[in-house]
Amino acid sequence: MTNLKLEQPVVRHSPSTGNGSPDVWGIYEPDTGSIQYICADPTTKKAALIDVVWNFDPRNYRFTTDSMDQVLDLVKAEGLTVEWVLDTHPHADHVMASAKLKERTGAPNAIGEKIAEISGIWADIYNLPDAFDPKRDFDRLFAEGEVFQLGDLDVRVMLSPGHTLGSVTYVCGDAAFTHDTLMQPDVGTSRADFPGGNSAELWQSIQTILALPPSTRLFVGHDYGTKDRDQPMWEATVAEHRANNRHVKDGTERDEWIRIRDERDATLPLPDRILAALQINLRGGRLPQAEDDGHSYLKLPANRF
Repeated sequence: MTNLKLEQPVVRHSPSTGNGSPDVWGIYEPDTGSIQYICADPTTKKAALIDVVWNFDPRNYRFTTDSMDQVLDLVKAEGLTVEWVLDTHPHADHVMASAKLKERTGAPNAIGEKIAEISGIWADIYNLPDAFDPKRDFDRLFAEGEVFQLGDLDVRVMLSPGHTLGSVTYVCGDAAFTHDTLMQPDVGTSRADFPGGNSAELWQSIQTILALPPSTRLFVGHDYGTKDRDQPMWEATVAEHRANNRHVKDGTERDEWIRIRDERDATLPLPDRILAALQINLRGGRLPQAEDDGHSYLKLPANRF
């Protein structure tokens, strides 16, 4: 799955470009190829944590907090105060740290409001009709176009369906956190074949993202490297994607992209964490309530995929 060769964690700072522009740190999580983000107002030092990972070993079904510890250590080192815990969508390939981070920081956690519809799809797949309640497990469910504050900065919510039906992009000044829509320009775009996903919707979401100002820094959700690149990358501008993205650069035909995307997605296996991760992520990063022996249990559907 990955061509990356990493001997130690990779952290990079993308500094503010001026008034109204946030500082951004990317923290690479090598087990799942996920990039976790800290987005901070340089003036007030208020920060949002975006798509942070609660580490999960799918062989032994054990959880550790190494990634969120690393993120919080960086927050402390930079003198930041966490104001928001954000996720762009209920992830299929990693377990979200949302609930744990809320406990440790006291900051409210949030996600897009269409998680309610995603929950309905997966409640049926798991045959758990009463398991998921986003209003219970998230402090804020953002609507398309909603704006909230990060220190002195405005953050705008863009609905970006396709990978899931409820994925959202957070746009803060000249930074946009585009999750599983685009990959790096040398890779292309993300898959759209999970329940509720749709390649035509993903195409439109990507076009909306690429209509942002050319200098906008786009921060993607995953990187697995390429045969020619063995170090992770996660930042490129709108202009760079429009010029060089191998799937959706300027001049790409919509119908041809959808055909290629659908054919490619039909060959992809499910991520190895998906059936565990979604059962937790749709609870805001919480395990099911412990049973009478003090342990939590997950329910896994057989022969559904």
